[in-house]
Amino acid sequence: MEKKRTTIVLFSGDYDKAMAAYIIANGAAAYDHEVTIFHTFWGLNALRKEAMVPTKKGFMEKMFGKMMPRGADKMGLSKMNFAGMGPKMIKSVMKKHNAVPLPDLIEMAKEQDVKLVACTMTMDLLGLQKEELVDGIDYAGVAAYLADAEEGNVNLFI
Repeated sequence: MEKKRTTIVLFSGDYDKAMAAYIIANGAAAYDHEVTIFHTFWGLNALRKEAMVPTKKGFMEKMFGKMMPRGADKMGLSKMNFAGMGPKMIKSVMKKHNAVPLPDLIEMAKEQDVKLVACTMTMDLLGLQKEELVDGIDYAGVAAYLADAEEGNVNLFI
């Protein structure tokens, strides 16, 4: 029997939307799907290292780097962000209900061999460099995503 495939484009930089993407990815992997999450534009923030990594950049790239959240745990909510209070509130509720936080969902995905892909074109546009992203991920353009999606049984854009 041919293995099922799930592909997800994570375009959003919102904590709750990234959580949904990773919950679906981990669920699909648990059901023995080959899973790819293609991180592009603001979705790349889920793959950023929390620590600042010194790199040579131009002015615009430095500005993007300062304005974007550094790492999955620093991402805001899509609704009710309330100047950063929303994420604190939702994380508190999640902890109370033993829900898995986003950084842990990302680690679970890696452990389940979910293919995490950073969009190289977007990295160039935003001035992100490989050293600034977490280890153990792939780097590719849209053609690689399309090759995976073409074979996909489930294709999502989040």
